[in-house]
Amino acid sequence: MEILRREFIYIWYYFSIQLEQVLFYWVLGMVIGSAISVFGKGKIHSAFQALGKKTTGALGLIPASLLGIASPLCMYGTIPIAASFSGKGMKDDMLAAFMMSSILLNPQLLITSGMLGPEAVAVRFLSCFLGGLGAGLCVRIFYRGRSYFNFTGFSEPQGRDTDPNPALRFLKNLGRNIRATAPWFLAGVLLSALFQRYVPADAFVGLFGRQEGFGVLMAATIGVPLYACGGGTVPLLQQWLASGMSMGSAAAFMITGPATKITNLGALKIVLGAKRFALYLLYVVLISLAIGLAVDRVI
Repeated sequence: MEILRREFIYIWYYFSIQLEQVLFYWVLGMVIGSAISVFGKGKIHSAFQALGKKTTGALGLIPASLLGIASPLCMYGTIPIAASFSGKGMKDDMLAAFMMSSILLNPQLLITSGMLGPEAVAVRFLSCFLGGLGAGLCVRIFYRGRSYFNFTGFSEPQGRDTDPNPALRFLKNLGRNIRATAPWFLAGVLLSALFQRYVPADAFVGLFGRQEGFGVLMAATIGVPLYACGGGTVPLLQQWLASGMSMGSAAAFMITGPATKITNLGALKIVLGAKRFALYLLYVVLISLAIGLAVDRVI
C-alpha cells in the first residue's frame, strides 16, 4: 500500500504540473473555437462557396485548404456541408482540399497547440495546409473528368446554434465543446504524467530523436491507434517533444492521427467507397512521411 501511495503522489505531482502548464491553452482554444463556430462559421462557408464560382484553376486549392483549417466543424459536420457545396457545382478537387485540411486542423486545435511552442504551431499549420493542398492536387490530377466523392443521401444539416440570444448561443456551444473534449484532454494530461514517471528519456530519444526516417515512420504509425481527440494528444506531444522527439516525427504524428481517427474514417468510407478510401489511406501515409522527413531536414 505504501508503494501505491507513493506512486500516486508522484503521478499526481506530474499531472498537476502538466495541467497547470496546458490548461490556459485548452480553455483559450475552447473559447475561440466556439466563437468562430457561432459567429464565423457561416462566413467561412460562404467564402468557400463563393470561391467555387470563380475560375481560379489549381490556385483555388490554396484558399480552399486555408478555409478548411478555418472551419470549426468536425468531419461528420463537414461532409453534409461538402455535399451541399457539391450539389451547387463545387469541383471535387476544391472539396478534397477543404475536407482534408478540415480533418487535420481547426482553429480550436491550432490555439491549443500553442502549448507546444511557436515552432511546433507553425509546423502544424504548414503541414496541415500542405496536406489539404496535396489532396486537392491529387484529385485534380488523377480524377480529372471523373467523380471522386459520392454524397448520395447527404443533405446540409440543421445548425444547433439556434438560440436567438447571441450570448446564450455562444455559451451553449462552449458547453458542448467542453463536454465533448474535457475527458480526452484530461486523459492526455494523465498519459503525459505517466510518461514522465515511467518512460526513460534516453530510450525515447533513441527511438524518435536520433534515428532519422525510422522515428518519423514510428510516429506516423502510432498516430493511427493512439489518436482519439486532438486536444487530448497535445499534452502528450508536449512531453514527447521535451523528451527529445524530433519535430519531423511530431509532424508525422499530427497528420496521421487526425487523418485516421476512427470517426473520421467511418465518415469518409461512406463518401469514398472501398477503392478511393484505400487511396486516401495511402495518401495519408505518404504525405505524413514526406512532410516529417522534410521538417527534420529543415529544422
